[in-house]
Amino acid sequence: MDISEATAILGDRILCLARLRGLSWPISLGDGGAPAVPFSRDVLLRVRDTHILVYAPSHDAAGRSIDLMFLRAAFGTDTAQAEPCFYNQDWYAREAFVASPLDGNWHLLPVRVMEDARAVDPGVIEKGLPPLESFPAAVTCAFAFFAWWFATGGEKLWRHDFVWCRDRDDNQDRIYVGRYDDPKGFSKSGFSIHRHLALRRAYSAAPELSAET
Repeated sequence: MDISEATAILGDRILCLARLRGLSWPISLGDGGAPAVPFSRDVLLRVRDTHILVYAPSHDAAGRSIDLMFLRAAFGTDTAQAEPCFYNQDWYAREAFVASPLDGNWHLLPVRVMEDARAVDPGVIEKGLPPLESFPAAVTCAFAFFAWWFATGGEKLWRHDFVWCRDRDDNQDRIYVGRYDDPKGFSKSGFSIHRHLALRRAYSAAPELSAET
């Protein structure tokens, strides 16, 4: 499907290269072409009220790879300086997954999380996904979040929720991202990147023995 036909179906819910290049944000994109939209008319009609379609360019106008560290440098980590930004943490700076760039493809992402998947183990969710559905990459989620913010004048994808990603850290712990605002107001705002610790042999217990009374 060509972009004009997809735009006719999705309206403002499509972030094509031309629209991304026109955003007032700290990313400069080249004018190279994008591939045809790889989704059918029927699919786009079915999800036009629940999803956004985002083109994810692999490089900026200067030829630099757009990965998580590129985005972190572009948007910063201090809400006092500028918003939107990343949550101020750097545990992932040396992890391999943050160097994986955007893939230069289209991504159809839901704007809300699955209600029936809340507090469910990600492995269980992943196994139960329908064919052709999968967890997105963390860099895709981050790029979509920031692009959508600027395209809509501040709408926050997954504002209070985390979404599971396909990425894992160097210890094979699952990555999850999102939750720009803490609904309880305890944590500072910012796009978050966390890891879900998997159980390994190093985790055990040391029960305390209480005195008899």
